Amino acid sequence: MRDLSQFLSARVKQGDVTCVVAAVADANDVLYSGAFGKRAVAADVNATPDTIFRLASMTKPVTSLAAMMLVDDGRLSLDDPITELLPGYRQPPVFSSSEPDGHVESRPASRDIRVRDLLTNTSGISYPFFNPVLSRLSESGVPDLELPLLHDPGARWTYGPSAALLARVIANVSGQAIDDFCRQRIFDPLGMHDTSYAVPQEKTHRVVTQQKREKHGGFVERDNPPAIQSRGRGDDGLLSTAGDYLSFLQLILKRGRRGSTQLLREQTIDQMMANQIGDAFVELTVAVQSSLAEPFPPGAGKDKFGFGFQIETEPSDPELRGPGSLSWSGVFNTYFWVDPRKDIAAVVLMQFLPGNDRKAMDLFRGFERRLYASLEGSPAST
Repeated sequence: MRDLSQFLSARVKQGDVTCVVAAVADANDVLYSGAFGKRAVAADVNATPDTIFRLASMTKPVTSLAAMMLVDDGRLSLDDPITELLPGYRQPPVFSSSEPDGHVESRPASRDIRVRDLLTNTSGISYPFFNPVLSRLSESGVPDLELPLLHDPGARWTYGPSAALLARVIANVSGQAIDDFCRQRIFDPLGMHDTSYAVPQEKTHRVVTQQKREKHGGFVERDNPPAIQSRGRGDDGLLSTAGDYLSFLQLILKRGRRGSTQLLREQTIDQMMANQIGDAFVELTVAVQSSLAEPFPPGAGKDKFGFGFQIETEPSDPELRGPGSLSWSGVFNTYFWVDPRKDIAAVVLMQFLPGNDRKAMDLFRGFERRLYASLEGSPAST
């Protein structure tokens, strides 16, 4: 797969990105691993395959799998109302209208938010930075999870911090913090020893710095703090390597098995990979400020969603992942996909804003196209 390395190296050299680490595997073996550019530009430190990245929303599929483990255990039901699982939690009303003076009208929801709604992003909960009305309310001091729902639970797909609430459910049901639960049930069994919400001091030198693309196309670097620790939310905050996350994706390809151990039932993996939103579809998400993210995700308007994963549907590009493939991304331009039909999983990690940056997406799709071309034994068309 020499073409993959040549492609990624060229994109770094021409200044499209400052750093990229990519890895590919089938169910049993790592097929490719490459690191290019600088994980610390000012300090002139090269990226390596074990560079640690902030995963941002690539945390969500991990949280989803953790919740499904509790479903497997019989300790959680997909149709459990959240109000019964979190004592003291008050479900917000549904937004109905707003006035020019900023006053917001709302109404009671048609039903309770359920566990399955959190897993599928159909709860109605949205991030304030994707909605002007919610953004104003947030700026006035309303916490994210107390903002009005944008629709009745189950009615539509709306991107938001549902997985943050799901992590609170996991912690309350299991009696463990989300980091502890994931370490015990997911990270340690899969050998994901560089994945956590807090980076040990002896590993902080491996964490990539954050970059921001300026309007003129260059980058501004932000140095890492001495201690690197996130908020520990289920929707955001995990730090990991390409290799570690690939181990997580291989669990999907192996339908819940790690070696001789079945971490999840095959039927549970099948549920996660199946359309769980009916006639709804993944909707285009637009940030209030384009400096945070370009509109995303690819496939909006046609793709479906399972438990924690976007699902590729027809029509799909014949030179890219096929129907039934799973994917998601993070705001710092971190990406992955799993193609069960081809027995392939891939991770492509960068670390800059805005999310879904056009050059980052062009790199990601170019890598994907070249990967499939190499598997077919033919050169990529673009």
